[in-house]
Amino acid sequence: MKTGIKGVRRVSAVTITASAILAGATLTTPAHAAAPPKPSIVAKGGYVMNNGTGKSLFTKSADTRRSTGSTTKIMTARVVLAQPNLNLDSKVTVQKAYSDYIVANNYASSARLIVGDKVTVRQLLYGLMLPSGCDAAYALADKFGKGSTRSARVKNFIGQMNTTAKNLNLKNTHFDSFDGIGHGANYSTPRDLTKLASSAMKYSTFRTVVKTKSTKQKVVTKSGGYRYMPWTNTNNLLGSYSGAIGVKTGSGPEAKYCLVFAATRNGKTVIGTVLTSSSVNARTSDAKKLLDYGFKVA
Repeated sequence: MKTGIKGVRRVSAVTITASAILAGATLTTPAHAAAPPKPSIVAKGGYVMNNGTGKSLFTKSADTRRSTGSTTKIMTARVVLAQPNLNLDSKVTVQKAYSDYIVANNYASSARLIVGDKVTVRQLLYGLMLPSGCDAAYALADKFGKGSTRSARVKNFIGQMNTTAKNLNLKNTHFDSFDGIGHGANYSTPRDLTKLASSAMKYSTFRTVVKTKSTKQKVVTKSGGYRYMPWTNTNNLLGSYSGAIGVKTGSGPEAKYCLVFAATRNGKTVIGTVLTSSSVNARTSDAKKLLDYGFKVA
């Protein structure tokens, strides 16, 4: 009889211990928070990734080819910065062809470069990326393209842009202009543009330029004096979104409103693109939504 009681006690003890282990396991299992809902954006295409890991965080028609507008100038800058033995302080004399180009293209976005002024390559990068100067883009293409004529140099520079796109494995990207004023074959995708921007952000000069809200650059005039060129960044995220660090706006009749954007918070950088949004405000709002979402899921 005593033996039977001991057996019951042993079974009870095992049962209690097993129950306690199960209870403990239940208590220590972490609760998984529900994933935040994906944001709705006006833009026809969008893509966001974690810049540190390359992980995709959001896609909307991310591989559909679209006109890129002046986001093309990210590649213009990227090609310049990759030049061998680049001297950012070398001077370029502003040619009449650059200002004529602005007029010929219905007064395209301009850095308002003045014929005869001598500007440095570094200053041209500010003029390219802040006010989105197509004249600055022309000057850089003329400077860094190879050839005996201006048209040959420009053609060569655009070739360098396409070679760089190929080397970066941007399979849905092609350029037929140095500034985004395309001729029917200037296109990219949200995913490709984001990857391009991520590559460009590896250059410290690029990072410095694209996070600058405004600048006054001292340039040498034709007569040997100097003037200050004031440039303001067209990227409304700077100063309106905590942690924003760039990158580039774009617009055009076909491209509508585009924005390649990046921000850093708590050591994480989220980078992305919206293409074919409906207005300046809409593209900024789209980007903020995607950044907010990106930081939640990165």
